[in-house]
Amino acid sequence: MADPDVLPRWPPGTVAVLATAGGPAHAIPVSTALRAGDRRVLIALAPRRESLARLRADPRCALALLAAGDIAITAHARAEILDADLGTVVAVALHVERIQDHGTKRFEIEAGVRWRWTDPAAEARDAEVRAALAALSPPAA
Repeated sequence: MADPDVLPRWPPGTVAVLATAGGPAHAIPVSTALRAGDRRVLIALAPRRESLARLRADPRCALALLAAGDIAITAHARAEILDADLGTVVAVALHVERIQDHGTKRFEIEAGVRWRWTDPAAEARDAEVRAALAALSPPAA
């Protein structure tokens, strides 16, 4: 990772793993992680997700990303539930406090895990959610 204080850029569709505090270990894959600045990530969660309930009770969380191009990080953050109408999901901003770089010269990330929607309606909804999240993000510099 070039700058340990700045989130790397990852390709759309990169699978992230969100881990939340507030009880036994709880981690889920997230398809909508969008880089929204040097230290901010936007995600969308279904209103009934246990992860969302945990973030409301305790905003501490971590987001792990593994992607081609030697991206192997954990972003330790505090979540903010956004007041944005995204329809069937809730927008969450992750304000990154620390970036843990897992990269080393001893290995190289050749390919990351990627989503492939098998349901056309789910694929269309995912694209809508990503577009709505992007609209909440300031333009890239």
